[in-house]
Amino acid sequence: MRFLLTDEQREFAQALDGMLSASGTPAVARAWATGDHQPGRALWTRIARAGVFGLAVPEQYGGSGLLPVELALSFVELGRHAVPGPLVETVAAGAFLSRLGADAEAGEWLPRIAAGEVVLSLCADPAPYALDADAADAVLVIRGDTVWRTDAHGPVQSSLDPARRPARPLDGTVLARGPVVAAAAAHAVEVARLLTAAQSLGLGRALLAATVSYVRQRTQFGSPIGSFQAVKHRLADTLIGLEFARPLVHAAALALAVSAPSAGREVAAAKVAAGEAGYAAARTALQLHGAIGYTEELDLSLWIRKARPLRDAWGTPAACRARVLTGRDGGGPRGLAPGRP
Repeated sequence: MRFLLTDEQREFAQALDGMLSASGTPAVARAWATGDHQPGRALWTRIARAGVFGLAVPEQYGGSGLLPVELALSFVELGRHAVPGPLVETVAAGAFLSRLGADAEAGEWLPRIAAGEVVLSLCADPAPYALDADAADAVLVIRGDTVWRTDAHGPVQSSLDPARRPARPLDGTVLARGPVVAAAAAHAVEVARLLTAAQSLGLGRALLAATVSYVRQRTQFGSPIGSFQAVKHRLADTLIGLEFARPLVHAAALALAVSAPSAGREVAAAKVAAGEAGYAAARTALQLHGAIGYTEELDLSLWIRKARPLRDAWGTPAACRARVLTGRDGGGPRGLAPGRP
């Protein structure tokens, strides 16, 4: 498959990058990690005004229609800037409501998703936790063939990434039951996997860029450590992993856009490649920065600590590999991570 971004798509990604660069996302992420959601909600509104959430909402509800390629490009930038919050979950919840056939619920929530007026989270079998339930206006919980909406949740649990705040959702109002729930949930999971893969890709690119900049400045034995052959090889391996993952993410977005029969496997392949590449970039960044790479004071730690949770969210590497090889998910009914997000 030959895939080239259009000029419009490139300009959209560049505009989003520029907006996020000026938004002070490290400070927003630190505030979010303490439970202060106000800066994050303000940034959420700016992201919505840039048109990101509208890319996930059908036109009849005020959006641009589900555009997986443009969404993937957006989430690469969101991952590159370490934007906190249930971004993936809100878009996936919108995708679920669009397929559910519950007109009242879709009419209530989808226009507000497109406008950035609401934050939603989504929790699907077998994962017991919803991401950022304490910040969400509502959580959609899918258990078997039943979906309910709730705004009640248990205590926030710890995570490798402090800006990811999982909590167990509690019972609420049942929205629908039956096979339509399972079909809509399967679609939502594919969307969530694709966008998590895109986030991992953006995260890895940011970590690689920061590491390359650092090894050019840090000296040892009178020379920049970036001139050492072992360091060059490590960086080259990281770059190859990211460059291998990028076309897989684009191909998966295209497959999802046209509802190709292979879309599930292509999304799973992209999730494996991007998740592993992002995690490898984090390990490279940590090793080449030395001990300072994991200190709270260094903004780089905000990126490093996201890599593993993103790799495992919405489909562990083992589950996604099983989907690629057999066409079926492993590790649970939908191949979701059995632990926390």
